[in-house]
Amino acid sequence: MSKRLEKNISSLDKIRNSALKYISAPFKRLSANQKFWIGFAFLCLATTLLINNPFWGSVAADYNEGDIARESIISPADITVENKEESERIKKDAVEAIQPIFNYEPNRSEESVQYFRSAWEKLQRSASSNGADQKSGGSSNSTIKWDGAGGEELGRIFTARRFSNNELEFVTRVLKENASGSIYGDQDKQFLKSEVLLFDRQKNQQSIVQMPESLWISLSTARDNLRKDLEKINSLSKAEVDAFEKALDPLIQPNVIYDSVATKKAKDDIITGFEPVTVSLKRGQMIVREGDMIDAKIMSQIEAIKTYGKSTRQWNRAIGLFLLIIAMYWIAWKFIQHRGFVSRLDLSEEKTFVLFGFVMIIQTALMAISFRIADFTSIQNVSAPYNDPTLWALAIPFAFPSLLMTLLADRRTALFTGVFCSLLAGLLAPKGLEFAIYAFITSAVAVYGIGHYRSRQSVTIAGAMVGVSSALTAVSLLAYTQQPLILNTILLAVGCGLIGGLVTSAASAVFLPICETFFGIMTDVKLLELSNADLPILGKLALRAPGTNQHSHAVGQLAEEACRKVGANGLLSRIGALYHDIGKTAAPEHFVENQRHGNPHDELKPAQSAKIIISHVTYGTKLAKEMGLPARIVDFIPQHHGTRTLHYFLSKAKAEAGKGEEIDENDFRYPGPKPQFKESAIMMIADSCEAAARSLSEPTPENIRFIVTKIIDAILSDDQLDECDLSLRELTQIRESMIKSLVSIYHSRVDYPGYTPPSKSLQNIIIPKDLDEGERGTRYKDPADIPISRGGEVEDEAIHRSVPTKKKEPEEPKSDAKTAE
Repeated sequence: MSKRLEKNISSLDKIRNSALKYISAPFKRLSANQKFWIGFAFLCLATTLLINNPFWGSVAADYNEGDIARESIISPADITVENKEESERIKKDAVEAIQPIFNYEPNRSEESVQYFRSAWEKLQRSASSNGADQKSGGSSNSTIKWDGAGGEELGRIFTARRFSNNELEFVTRVLKENASGSIYGDQDKQFLKSEVLLFDRQKNQQSIVQMPESLWISLSTARDNLRKDLEKINSLSKAEVDAFEKALDPLIQPNVIYDSVATKKAKDDIITGFEPVTVSLKRGQMIVREGDMIDAKIMSQIEAIKTYGKSTRQWNRAIGLFLLIIAMYWIAWKFIQHRGFVSRLDLSEEKTFVLFGFVMIIQTALMAISFRIADFTSIQNVSAPYNDPTLWALAIPFAFPSLLMTLLADRRTALFTGVFCSLLAGLLAPKGLEFAIYAFITSAVAVYGIGHYRSRQSVTIAGAMVGVSSALTAVSLLAYTQQPLILNTILLAVGCGLIGGLVTSAASAVFLPICETFFGIMTDVKLLELSNADLPILGKLALRAPGTNQHSHAVGQLAEEACRKVGANGLLSRIGALYHDIGKTAAPEHFVENQRHGNPHDELKPAQSAKIIISHVTYGTKLAKEMGLPARIVDFIPQHHGTRTLHYFLSKAKAEAGKGEEIDENDFRYPGPKPQFKESAIMMIADSCEAAARSLSEPTPENIRFIVTKIIDAILSDDQLDECDLSLRELTQIRESMIKSLVSIYHSRVDYPGYTPPSKSLQNIIIPKDLDEGERGTRYKDPADIPISRGGEVEDEAIHRSVPTKKKEPEEPKSDAKTAE
């Protein structure tokens, strides 16, 4: 499990680095300031589009005629817009009201009769001429042709016998009667309406004919009547009736003809001259009150407001909102810049603002989508209170950004995030004030309702608290807005509030590890995961360097308590202490806390000893990075020694150097850097103080105070705290905390019967006889004899311990610090 955890830490770190590298690739040539303001502009634009995208359709005022208004609607401005739906309806009615225009030609029947008579007379003349030719031996009548309608072959039938004048008169009368009247073409029947406009070309007059289909006859009907009338002439044979039908049928033509051009022109004139219907509203005009029924007039006014919202003024609103969002984010940036001391120092001001912006983008998108879902859900329900979108919207996780910022940053920033989110909720919500209050209360509960984030269960507990507070706030808002407190309404509001807390917890659980990874943030839970003793590197440290492991735990306890006194991150310092000396696993026997049988440095040159001791910093840093430890934990390794010098080894090297041989002081100096943040500075002090206290044979409160004060003064005089923000007042608090903690650890024990204390004649330097019993290193009765260097380090490794005699002090003046304990 521990190997899997270590592998996961390394993998997540690689993913984060790859993602950041890919994202930052296009911006490499830009300065940090340019990158910041480009990101700032993108943040403002994205938030604006999520709140009010002019390309989106509005879901507001989505009513049908007969619905009950779910809220009061007031005209937002002076609005005069075309009621397109009403205009189209009226225009369509006007066009449909145009009577089809028909042209009447009354002379068609006379023309048909005249045409038939002319053809008949011509045929008779041709027949008479043909008879004279036959008497003189001419051709037969087979050459006689009919010039009228029906075909030439009809001439043979019409000349087969002589028709009487009465027969001819009857045929002519049948033609005239059936060709007269109002005859329309069968193809024009579709244009016959209850009223048509008839234009008499002969008289140049117009008249409206009502029910023309009952007054007029179709062409097919007229021709059928022709056949029937011809059959009534008894003297005509069937062949003659058929011949006359063929000759007369084409002569019956429509005399009432549909004029499509004139009709279309009349409709076009109506469309061209149509004045659209407009709806005029005044700013602040009450359109409908909550609970009123939506009628046709109100519906048209609501549609007018929707049309206004989609007009060019929507861009004005978007631009105004964009400017407001810029102002809000600028205030947020200034707040983060001037928020004061923050214990989670792995979050710089810029990184905090980027995290804030990322969380707000996610929350704004979540709110925008949720409000639309609430509207959609209410539309699907007809009965109250389920048709009220404001009740469904109570399930939106407004407290999500505040809870996330509480876990990732600090409470002040988280509370400001809640205020910021409340303002955005007010801009998005249909009832801005109520939802802003609701969002702020739930956010405040999320900020102050969660304690120390020491387990993943803390998120669930915080979500439950948010849910309960959301339910109570929802009921309070129902009472404030004077809504009926019926059972269904209360249950829906409470249920949505509880769902909001559940969604808050779920969203935080999802985005928490994402933000931890991509922003490199170490939450308490992540730090506690790093304290797992089963992790390979910590197990290796305990096995190969048990003294260093014990020392690391002791330093962590001292540093954590001191951090609490000055408001720093105690857990961070304790976890950093566990890893600060992992480099000693390469050569554990060269460090005093792990030595059992003498000091290996007695056989080495000072330069070699210094190189081995200093290498535990460089090797430890390399090892930590290969493991994928968080950067802030890695920083403890080089910073807890700063740029101090191994003065005692340097002095020995100078003393052993030959005449003219130069000793490079940099060979005896730690690479640094100096402590950059409070936690690493406190651990530098705790590291030296723990080692010095462990070297005392009599750790009385006076002796402990002496060495702690000496170490802190030495560190200060060596300028090791110049690059962190510890104040003198805080140093005093740290000193007192260290003294109190060390006194508690090394308190005096009660004398037992038969116990003989050591003789006062013992040497100042006491070498334990049995190192296997846990007593490692040299013990000093006089605290002034402890080898504290100028930088405040305890350089026990530089002391020769092969013979139990009083230590000869190095020539270098004494100072403060400790090497790597």
